[in-house]
Amino acid sequence: MSFFDKHVFICCNQRAGCEDCCNNHGASELLGYMKDKVKVLGLAGEGKIRVNKAGCLGRCDDGPVMVVYPEETWYTFVDKEDIDEIVAEHMVGGRVVERLKI
Repeated sequence: MSFFDKHVFICCNQRAGCEDCCNNHGASELLGYMKDKVKVLGLAGEGKIRVNKAGCLGRCDDGPVMVVYPEETWYTFVDKEDIDEIVAEHMVGGRVVERLKI
């Protein structure tokens, strides 16, 4: 059995120069937002949900990106509303958010 029900990795990679990367699209800020939201909703902790910062996940052209395990579901997102929808639908409701899935 997994320690967490869901484990979320959000790419916060910052590339040098002008190369595009997830962090150029606000990934670090949205990581903090998602972590706070999961905690406020009482969804964080053992047997629940863990949200982690990740280095490059190798999908820069789709960024910013996150992956949710154990479902192996990949998402792109652009704002807090997208994060809210992923938390409500996938984390709480168990339904994949098809419009954000990559």
